[in-house]
Amino acid sequence: MRKHLKWAGISAVALACLATLAWLNRITLTLTLAAYALIPHIDANHPVTWNQGPEIAQLAPAQRPPNVIVIVADDLGFNDITLHGGGIANGTVPTPNIDSIARDGVELSNGYAGNATCAPSRAAIMTGRYATRFGFEFTPVPVAFARVLHWMAGKKNHPLILNSDNIENVPTLDTQAIPTGEITIANMLHTQGYHTIHLGKWHLGGSTGSRPEDKGFDESLGFMAASSLYLPEHDANVENSKQDFDPIDRVTWAMDPFAVQYNNSPWFQPARYMTDYLTDEALKAVSANRNRPFFMYFAPNAIHSPLQATREDYAALPQITDHRTRVYAAMLRNLDRNVGRLLTALKTNGLDRNTLIVFTSDNGGAHYIGLPDINKPYRGWKATFFEGGVHVPYFMRWPDRITAGTKYQQPVGHVDIFATAAAAAHAALPSDRIIDGVDLLPYITGQTTAAPHKSLYWRSGRYRMVLADGWKFQRLDQPPKQFLYNLQNDPTEQHNLAASEPARLASLNTLMNSIDAAQAKPLWPWLVSGAVPIDHPLGVADNASDEFIYWDN
Repeated sequence: MRKHLKWAGISAVALACLATLAWLNRITLTLTLAAYALIPHIDANHPVTWNQGPEIAQLAPAQRPPNVIVIVADDLGFNDITLHGGGIANGTVPTPNIDSIARDGVELSNGYAGNATCAPSRAAIMTGRYATRFGFEFTPVPVAFARVLHWMAGKKNHPLILNSDNIENVPTLDTQAIPTGEITIANMLHTQGYHTIHLGKWHLGGSTGSRPEDKGFDESLGFMAASSLYLPEHDANVENSKQDFDPIDRVTWAMDPFAVQYNNSPWFQPARYMTDYLTDEALKAVSANRNRPFFMYFAPNAIHSPLQATREDYAALPQITDHRTRVYAAMLRNLDRNVGRLLTALKTNGLDRNTLIVFTSDNGGAHYIGLPDINKPYRGWKATFFEGGVHVPYFMRWPDRITAGTKYQQPVGHVDIFATAAAAAHAALPSDRIIDGVDLLPYITGQTTAAPHKSLYWRSGRYRMVLADGWKFQRLDQPPKQFLYNLQNDPTEQHNLAASEPARLASLNTLMNSIDAAQAKPLWPWLVSGAVPIDHPLGVADNASDEFIYWDN
């Protein structure tokens, strides 16, 4: 009996300790269980065999329709690259290869992302349409992810709001997708005999009918969701930076796999650091298709969080003393080098002059990584319609058509990539739907002096923006706020003229409402609404004068 009581006592103490640990580590426990439920089985790396084009070309590269390569970086800040004399870490990390696309072609100085978050922006690129035209208004998010973020954010001055009333109406992650009837660049160029290739991030749906191989791509190597690890967390070749102040970062580390698929194959591990690996495979794909026209959508997840760099790139930047900045800068160094490798491969294969290259970012740099100057000189971040969220690096290079060093100042958008690629390939635009983008080639080559767009428009839930005649109007319905800026005089949005320009405000509000009425209802409701500070990153304490945008997603 005494022995039994002794063990019972130990068990009680042990259970009490376990309960305490479970309470203290409930977030870790929840994320671990969620990761086990969501992460698929991942096979070891194996080679990808790319479809081989003709051994001998029927026409010389200059006589063929141009190859088209669209490079979309992920969360690249306007001030990350060194093109304008700035750059991450006070310009100490050169980006010569990314910069060269602008210097050897055209810089679209007022280039705008399709949205301030990744998936709707990518939907606009792929279709040439405002993503709100077909209801793809929000970035796909699992309900469990939203619940965990809401729980982790807690009750702060600006809590994360969970749309509890509509959670039951949110479809599964894979079916949060672009509608099957939408036509992509790949669909369009495929009709012109192009071989079509996707590498990297997709994030436009993982169900049958919405995956890359269902949307016009002959070959797809990458991942369907928002992000992936670049290497396993404890790999011998990785340098990690974790942001404990960011709930998104904590979820990412727990739940993101290190894995890719080839044309819906079982998941398998990349051979090395994700951006290096995707570029290795892109070079193989270029070589395999050197004798026929091809379209390549190259969409690495660099430099989206989680912040992970190779030790080699990290070691090359000893001048940067802050660890987080150094990891981020090393990721940028890696991305730039890999863009250079792709440019070199085109030249080696004799394809560089007759290839249209588009380089851009899906949106501006994110506030939640805690770095203050990545969108400098602009205010705002990813998940705001301030310039820091949507005014992005945007370049085109085509030596046979575009004069090197061209600068084009009129506002243009991601929606224009679709029509520009179609014109380059002599493909007819779909006639059964509204295409919001235009072919930019006549504008940037001086064939016309007209403006490409009378207006550009954005929406995410209860937050909207319209740009017209040099004026920019943002309207936030909850809580009610209005921002009006004359970008010609105030490109960094320092002076809100909403109170002093009532006629202009009313005119733009009418324009916004008319465009808004022509958009579709969201395919699924927003899940969370979070406060994003306009002027400082996460990890910096708020003060009474701070302004916030509430972003619905």
